[in-house]
Amino acid sequence: MTAAGFDPRDVVAAKRDGRELGGSELRAFILGYAKGEIPDYLAAAFLMAAYLRGLSDAETAGITAAMIDSGVTIDLGAITRPTVDKHSTGGVSDGVTLVFAPLAAALGLAVAKLSGRGLGHTGGTLDKLESIPGLRTDLSPAELERQIETVGCAVAGQTKDLVPADGALYALRDATATVASIPLIAASVMSKKLAVGTDLILLDVKAGSGAFMKTPEAAAELARACVALAAARGRACRAAVTDMSQPLGSAIGNALDVAEAVRLLRGDERGRLRELTVAFAREALVRLRGEDPTTAAAAAERALDDGTASERFARMIEAQGGDPRVVEDPWAILPIAPVRHEVRLAAGGTLTSVEAEELGRIAASLGAGRMKKGDLIDPAVGMEFFPKIGDRLDEGKTVAVVHAREESAAAEAGERVLASLQLVAGPVPAPPLVHGWHGGNA
Repeated sequence: MTAAGFDPRDVVAAKRDGRELGGSELRAFILGYAKGEIPDYLAAAFLMAAYLRGLSDAETAGITAAMIDSGVTIDLGAITRPTVDKHSTGGVSDGVTLVFAPLAAALGLAVAKLSGRGLGHTGGTLDKLESIPGLRTDLSPAELERQIETVGCAVAGQTKDLVPADGALYALRDATATVASIPLIAASVMSKKLAVGTDLILLDVKAGSGAFMKTPEAAAELARACVALAAARGRACRAAVTDMSQPLGSAIGNALDVAEAVRLLRGDERGRLRELTVAFAREALVRLRGEDPTTAAAAAERALDDGTASERFARMIEAQGGDPRVVEDPWAILPIAPVRHEVRLAAGGTLTSVEAEELGRIAASLGAGRMKKGDLIDPAVGMEFFPKIGDRLDEGKTVAVVHAREESAAAEAGERVLASLQLVAGPVPAPPLVHGWHGGNA
C-alpha cells in the first residue's frame, strides 16, 4: 500500500503534462516502487513521461535523494586517510580503476570502489579482477571498511541493500527504451556514488564510438549534471570528459586487462591508459591534499615506476583472497586461451577511425563479455588491439591478437577487427585524451 493520500497516477499525470514535481511526490513514488507498492506499468509510464518531458535539476536531485534513501549507506568517517571513489561511465579497454585504486593507495589516499560487471560492449572491473584465482569481490560493508583502513584500497561489488531503487528502475529503463535520458543516467550514477561517504568523487565520463555518450557535448552535459547532484548534497566531485573514440589501453577482455594493469603498475608500459590514470591520481592529490598539480603528477609517475603501486596491488589482491603472485608473473597465475590469432593488415595507411564499440562486441562474442545479465564470462578470451588513431601502419602490420577457444572463432573475430578500421593515405591528428574537467574550479 502506498502512503495515505498519495496516488502515484497523479505523479505520472503531472509529468505527462510537463508540471515540475516536488521532492515529496518524487520520494513517495520512488520509494513506493522500490518497496513493490507501485506496479511496473505506472513506473514505466513515469519513466517515459520523464524521458519525453525532461527533468529539472531539482527533480533530478529529488529522484537521486529518494534512490539513496531506498537502501543502506556506507559511512567511511572512521577511515583515517582522505577517501576517494572513482567511477567510469564505461568504455572499451578501460582499465583505469585497476591501476588507480592501488596507485592512489600508494600515494597515501584511501580508495573505496564499488564496481559493476560488464554488459554489452563495455567491460566490468569485477569480471576483470575475478579472473585472478580465489579473489573475492563480495565484501560486506564491514570488510570493505576494514580493508580500506589496512590496505588503502578495496574494489568490491555493490550489495543488494545499497540503492535498491536504482537496480529496479534501471531494469525497467532498459525494458522501456528510456535509458538514454541524461537526468536519469546522472541520478543512477550519483545515487550509488553518494551512498558511499567518500571525501571526493571522481568521474570519468567517456565520449566517442566506444562510449554510451557518443559526443563530447553530450558527455559534458552528463558530467555537469553529475557534478550538480554532488554539489546539492555538499559533496566534492570532479568529472573529466575523456576520449573513447578508440580503446583506451590495448587489452580488451578480463585476464588480458589484469595483465596490462600489472605492466602499468610495474612501470613497464606507457600510453594513454597510464596518462589518464595519472591525471585522476593528480586530481585526487590536488583536491584532497592541496598539492601542486605538477608535483602531484610527478608523485604518481614515481609510484608507478618504483614498484610501490604494484606492491599495493599485490596487498589488495591478497586481502581479497586472490593470488598476489599475479603481480610478479601474471601468466603463471591467470587463465590463458588456447588459440592466439594475429590480425595483420592487407594494405597500409594511417588509422583515422576505429569502431571501438564493435571491438568491445567482438571480445564479448568470444566470451569476454555479456550480451544479457546472467551470461557467463570466459576470463581467458578477448583481444589485444595495438594501434592508435594517427598511427602510420604498414602492410602486414599486426594490429591485434585475438585470444579465443577455437580457431574458427578467432578467424571470424579477426575479420571483424579489420572491418572496424578505417585507413587513409595522409596524416591524421591524434584525438585529445581529455576534453575538459567539470566541478571545483573547472
